[in-house]
Amino acid sequence: MIATALRRLLSARTVAALTLTLLLTAGTAACATTTASDVPRYAAATRGDPEFEQTFRHEFADIDGVRMHYVTGGSGTPVVLIHGWPQTWYGWWEIMPELAEQHTVYAVDLPGLGDSTGSPTGYDKATLARYIHTLIADRLGIRDARVVGHDFGAAVAFQYADQFPADTARLGYLDLPLPGPAIDAPTYRSMSWHIAFHSQRRVPEAVVGDDVREYLALFYPQVSFGGTAFGGTTDRSPFTEAEIDEYARTYSRPEVLTGGFELYRALEQDVRDTGAAPPTQVPALLMTAQGQLDPVRATVAPSMSNIVRAVDVPNAGHWLVEENPGFVTAELLRFLDR
Repeated sequence: MIATALRRLLSARTVAALTLTLLLTAGTAACATTTASDVPRYAAATRGDPEFEQTFRHEFADIDGVRMHYVTGGSGTPVVLIHGWPQTWYGWWEIMPELAEQHTVYAVDLPGLGDSTGSPTGYDKATLARYIHTLIADRLGIRDARVVGHDFGAAVAFQYADQFPADTARLGYLDLPLPGPAIDAPTYRSMSWHIAFHSQRRVPEAVVGDDVREYLALFYPQVSFGGTAFGGTTDRSPFTEAEIDEYARTYSRPEVLTGGFELYRALEQDVRDTGAAPPTQVPALLMTAQGQLDPVRATVAPSMSNIVRAVDVPNAGHWLVEENPGFVTAELLRFLDR
C-alpha cells in the first residue's frame, strides 16, 4: 500500500531519480540478497523502479562492430526514440511509460554513446541512422517505425526517414536547426559558443576531461527556458542531481566524451548529406523551444515536404521533455496515433 501511495504521489521521473540517488548513496541493506554492486552500471538508474521493471528491459545487439544498447517495452505500434547531446536513452524516461501504454518503445543509445560500446565508422547523422536502421529494421524486423529524435538525435531521425522512407511511418523532429541547405557548417558553429567549442579537435577533451560532471551541470541550465542561450539569466537546471550523475557516468568515459564531440565535428558532412538528399515526404511533427519555431522551421522546410504539425513547447527551452513533459507527451501521442 505504501508503494502504491508513493506511485500516485510521485512522477516516474521523480521515482527514478530517487532510486538512482539511493543506489549511489545507500549502504547494503541487512536483508538484501542483491547489492547495488551486483547490478550492471547501465541498469543502476532503473533498478528498483517498479514502473520500469514491469514494462521495460535493457537489451544489446551487435551491429557492424558496435554493441548497441537500447531499452524496450510496451505494446502496439513501434516508436524509436533517439537522444542527442549530452544525454542518453535516459533522456526519454519520463515520457516512456505513457508512450508504452499504446506503443512498443525502443529508446536507443547512439553508437559510441551512452552504454553502446565500440566506435561507429562515422558520427555524421546519415551513418548513425544506418546503424539504427540495421538494428530496428534488419535485426528486429520493424518496417513501420515511428522515429522520434531530439537535438542531434533529430538529425539522425531525419536521416532515417530520408534514407529509409519505406520503413518509416512517421518522423518526430524535436528542437534542432537542421544542418543543410538553409544553414551551412560555419554559420551553424556561429550560433553558439558551445557548438564552436565542441567542434574543435582535441581541445574540448583537454578542457572538460577531468571535470565532466561539473561541465554538464553548468551547461544544462544555459539552454533551458530563460537560460543564457535564450537571452535570460537563470541558472536553474531542469535536471535532478541523480540525472546529471547518470549522464556524467557515461560521458566520463573518454571514448564516449570524444564521441559526443564528434557529433559536432561532423557538421560539414551533415550539411553535404542533407543537401544531397531529396526532401523526405514522411509525415513529420516539428517541436521546438518556446519562441524558436519559426527559425528552426526555416532550416527544416527545404528538407521536409510533409510537416503535418509544428508547435513550440510552452515554458520550455531546449530540454523539451524535462521542461514540459505533459505537453510533449500529448503532442507525440496525438501525432503518432493519427
